[in-house]
Amino acid sequence: MQLVIGILEEGFIYALVSFGAYITFKILDFPDMTVDGSFPFGMCVTAVLILNGVNPFITLPISFIVGCIAGMITGFIHVKFKIRDLLSGIIVMTSLYSMNLRLAGRANLSIFQRPSIFKMVNVFEIGSVLGAFNRVIVLFLIVILLKIILDMYLETKSGYLLRSVGDNEILVTTLGKNKESVKVLGLALANGFAALAGSIYAQHRGSFEISAGTGTLVIAVANVIIGLQLTNVFRKMKPTTSVIFGSLIYRACIGFAMFLGMPPSDLKIITAALLLVVIVLNNKKYKKLVE
Repeated sequence: MQLVIGILEEGFIYALVSFGAYITFKILDFPDMTVDGSFPFGMCVTAVLILNGVNPFITLPISFIVGCIAGMITGFIHVKFKIRDLLSGIIVMTSLYSMNLRLAGRANLSIFQRPSIFKMVNVFEIGSVLGAFNRVIVLFLIVILLKIILDMYLETKSGYLLRSVGDNEILVTTLGKNKESVKVLGLALANGFAALAGSIYAQHRGSFEISAGTGTLVIAVANVIIGLQLTNVFRKMKPTTSVIFGSLIYRACIGFAMFLGMPPSDLKIITAALLLVVIVLNNKKYKKLVE
């Protein structure tokens, strides 16, 4: 039971990061390393605010906003200084590492005894059988709400422009729109989702850890790739829905590996191996379609 709950909780949290990765990786075709910095940045901001008495729910939009700012800086560096996408993200990610240390004052902060969104919302009585699913329900509601908002946004004029930038930048220019501004907006939204996920993750684990963002982008991209394979199977499934399932499937694979006795120190190896397998299978399938 605890294994299933853990898979659902972390799966939903990383689904939010995957929403951002879907925007950058799939829509914009932009390998944005900023995510590895904006995720712990959201954790850090949340921990500092909660320690200073701010309502945990207020930390969510604040984290989203600071994440958007980080993404905007990456986009600005990329479009204004013509620095390659990968390097732009690395520059901001590296800067955020120092910013987190400056803001927190040290490499980790504990908020385990402080209020959190999970302690303030209890759907079922604590201590009961269903009470163990309180966090899962809260996370599920947050993910579904944000999925609906993202789906609605992608159906707007701005959302169509965002998708057009990734498919055909020339088309956006011929429509009289600034493709650079659209790209910056996409990066801002992606990192906003990452920082928001970091905020929720900090409240979930009751702490901030400076190294928590390491490998976040790899996990998010794996979730997106796995999820989009579901879209190919179930044609009517929205990509955002597929991404959620991809996150849960990925986390289930990790959980199963740990259940078999693999030590936590091998988690990154498992992550890398799983991502490699998914990409190889995806490439082979693509080649068959081309042939």
